[in-house]
Amino acid sequence: MSTTVLSIRIRRELKEEAERLGIDIRTVVERALEEEIRKAKLARFKNLVEEALNSMNITVDEWVRVVKETRLER
Repeated sequence: MSTTVLSIRIRRELKEEAERLGIDIRTVVERALEEEIRKAKLARFKNLVEEALNSMNITVDEWVRVVKETRLER
């Protein structure tokens, strides 16, 4: 896995408190960034689905009904 250096500024007290408590800042930052990326991707996907549904002139309820019917046909 390739890594890169990221330089950020945070309040000194925050860094010192994290160090005193044994918090691995790198792990916390990576986890938070992964979560924000996941949220952004989900929001983008939802917007794409909404745009597609709007362009097809079909309501969400109709779409759900069609998907359920398709599943039952299998």
